[in-house]
Amino acid sequence: MGLLTQARRDGVRVVTLTNPPINALGFALSGELVAAFDAAESDASIVAIIITGSNGPFSGGADINDFLRRPPADSKSVRDVIGRIERGTKTYIAAIDGIALGGGFELALGCDYRVGTARAKIGLPEIKLGLIPGAGGTQRLPRLIGAQSALEIMLKGDLIDAARARELGIFDALAEGDLIETAMQFARSPRKRISARRAELGAKGGLFAGPFALALAHKSVPSEERGGFAAHKLIDAVEAALEFDFQRGLAREFRLFDELVDSAEAHALMHVFFAERELGKIPGLPAAQPLEIKTAAVIGGGTMGTGIGLTFASAGIPVTIVEPSGEQIERSKQTVLDTFAYQVKRGRMTEEEAKLRTASIDFERDLSAVKNADIVVEAVFENMDVKKEVFAKLDSLAKPGAILASNTSTLDIDTMAAQTKRPEYVIGTHFFAPANIMKLLEIVRGKTASPQTITTAMALGKKLRKVGVLSGNAFGFIGNRMFFDYSREAIALAEEGVPPHRVDAVMKKFGMAMGPFATFDLSGIDVFWRIQQDRKDAVGRRTNIIDRLYQLGRYGQKTGAGIYKYEKGQREPIPDPEVENIFAEEAKAAGIAPRAVNDEEIVKRLVYALVNVGAELLRTGIALRAGDEDIVYIYGYGFPPRTGGPMWYADQAGIAKVYADIKGFGWEGSPLLAELAQSGGKLADHRPTSKELAHA
Repeated sequence: MGLLTQARRDGVRVVTLTNPPINALGFALSGELVAAFDAAESDASIVAIIITGSNGPFSGGADINDFLRRPPADSKSVRDVIGRIERGTKTYIAAIDGIALGGGFELALGCDYRVGTARAKIGLPEIKLGLIPGAGGTQRLPRLIGAQSALEIMLKGDLIDAARARELGIFDALAEGDLIETAMQFARSPRKRISARRAELGAKGGLFAGPFALALAHKSVPSEERGGFAAHKLIDAVEAALEFDFQRGLAREFRLFDELVDSAEAHALMHVFFAERELGKIPGLPAAQPLEIKTAAVIGGGTMGTGIGLTFASAGIPVTIVEPSGEQIERSKQTVLDTFAYQVKRGRMTEEEAKLRTASIDFERDLSAVKNADIVVEAVFENMDVKKEVFAKLDSLAKPGAILASNTSTLDIDTMAAQTKRPEYVIGTHFFAPANIMKLLEIVRGKTASPQTITTAMALGKKLRKVGVLSGNAFGFIGNRMFFDYSREAIALAEEGVPPHRVDAVMKKFGMAMGPFATFDLSGIDVFWRIQQDRKDAVGRRTNIIDRLYQLGRYGQKTGAGIYKYEKGQREPIPDPEVENIFAEEAKAAGIAPRAVNDEEIVKRLVYALVNVGAELLRTGIALRAGDEDIVYIYGYGFPPRTGGPMWYADQAGIAKVYADIKGFGWEGSPLLAELAQSGGKLADHRPTSKELAHA
C-alpha cells in the first residue's frame, strides 16, 4: 500500500499524504512524491497540483531516524521533493489542516501558494534537536517574510498559529469552508516561486542594518559551548539568504545542516527526543483503559497544593482545594488570582479564559469535599504519620473507584496504600515545584497499583501537559534518589575546601540551570534536615553541616540566608565567608584535610554520582530505561539538554572510563556499571528483566 493517494479534480491533481500518524516525510514517501510530481508534470491536462495531508496533519516533517543512518542508494529526501517542485511548470498549492512542521513546512514553502484552516499550525522546530532547517527553510522563509521575522521563528522553534501565519504572509488564504475548494481558487494562478525573491531584513525593532542585526542575533543566543552551536549556524544560514543568490544560499544551508547532523549536540538532543517518546511504553504492563478524570481534589492549600490545583484548572479539570486554615485559603486564592492575571498580562490567555479557570477552583475546609472527585492528590506535610492519617480518612470519604494519589517526594507509596481498602487505586504523583510551571511529573507505582491506575496516571500526565515518567517505589524514587548522591558529593567538595560558590560556578558553566548549593537554598536547608532525620545517610554524614545550618536558622532563600546570603526581596545568591568557615570547622573536627580540586574533578564527582546511583536504579528496575532518567534530570533538575542527560553523557564518555573514575574516587560502583565496563555495553541499551521489575 502506498504512502499517498491521488485524485483528479477539474484539471488539478490532489495529492494526499497518507503516512500516519504525522505523515512523516521519510525516504519512501519522498520517493512516491517525486514520482507523483513527475507524472503530473508530464500530463498536459493538469494545470496545478494540490498537496494536503490525511487525518489532520499536513506533515510533521522528515523522519528523524533518517538523520541517524546512511540513506539507501537512489533514495529521495524532502530536498529532492522540493527540488522537483522548483523545476516544475505547474502551479503547486499546499493545503494545510493541522500541523506543518520542519520538512513538512519546508515542503509548503517550496510551493507557490499556501492555504490553511483556522486550526493549522506551522513551525521550524529543528533548533530543538540541535539542527537547522535543512530543506531550504533558512533561505525561503526569509525571502517570504523577511530575515528578522524568520530568525525569530526559527530560533524559538515554536508553533505559529494560522492567524499569525496569515498576518506574516506565510498563508495566502485561510479557508472558511472546504480547504481543497479554497486551494482550488489558486489553481490557475501563475507560479510564484519564493526562490526568485530577494531576502530582506525587515524593520522590526528598528533594525535596518543587516550586519548590525545579525551581530545582535549572535549575541542574543548562548555561546556555542553552552548550547548555542546550532543557533549560531542558523544565523549564519540566514545571513547567506541576505547576501547570496538563492542557489548559493541553499548550498550554504545544506553544508551547515550536514555539519550539525553529525554533531555530538544534535545526537544528544535527538536522544532526548526519542527518550521522551518512549516514556509511555511500559514493559510487562497489561493493556488497560484509563479512567476518565473529570474532577479533582487536592489536599493542602500551601505552595505545592495551590500549584497542583492551578495545574488541573489550566488543563480544564475542575478542582477543589481542601485546606483547614482560612488564612491559608486566602493566600491560596490570591496566588490563583495573581497567576492567571499574569497569564493575561503576558497574552497567554484572555480575561474570559482567566475568569473561567479561576471559577473552576473551589476551596473547602472539610475533607468530605473530596466525595465527588475522580482523583484526590494529597499535598500535605512530608511526614509519613501525617500522610498515613490522611489516606485512612480519604479511603472512607472518596467515592468508589476514585484514585488516591500522593505528592510525596521520597516516602513509601506502599505504606500509604496499606492504610486503605483500595490499594490498587493508590499511586504516587510527584509534582515538581512550582507545580504549575515545571513540566516533570514522576508517577510512582507501588506493588498493588493496578494496570488501570498506572495507565490513568500516565494519561492524566499528558492531559496536564506534563512529561510523565514512571518510577518504581523506592526512597526518593528516580529524581531525588539520584539528587541525594549528587548533594553528598557537593557537600564533600565543600568539606574538602572548595568554596560553595566555586562548585556552583563550575556546574553552571557545565550547563546546569543552577548549582547544587543554590538549589539547596531554593528547596530549603530545613527540607534536607528533615529528610536526614529519617535517612541519616541521605546526603552524607561525614560532618554536621546540615545540622549546624538548621540550628542557625539558615534555611535558604526563605530566611534570607542559607549556604548563601540574600538581600531582602532578592534571589541572587551572595557568597558568605561565614558558611565557608562553618564548613572548615566541621571538616577539621571530622579529620577531613583540605585539598586542591580542579574543575574537571568537580564535574566528574557530581555528574558521576548521578550516573552511579542511576545505574543502580536501572539494575533494580526502579527506572525502566536510562533515557527515562535523562528526561527526569533535564525536565526536573535543569541538566543541560545538549549533553543528553547524565546517563547519555556517561555513555558518550565511555562506561569503562566512568567506572574507573568512580573507583578512583573510592566509591562503591554499581554492579551494572562494572558489568558494562567489562562488556563494552551502554546504559542506553540496558533493560530491567521481568524479575527486576517484579521486585521494583
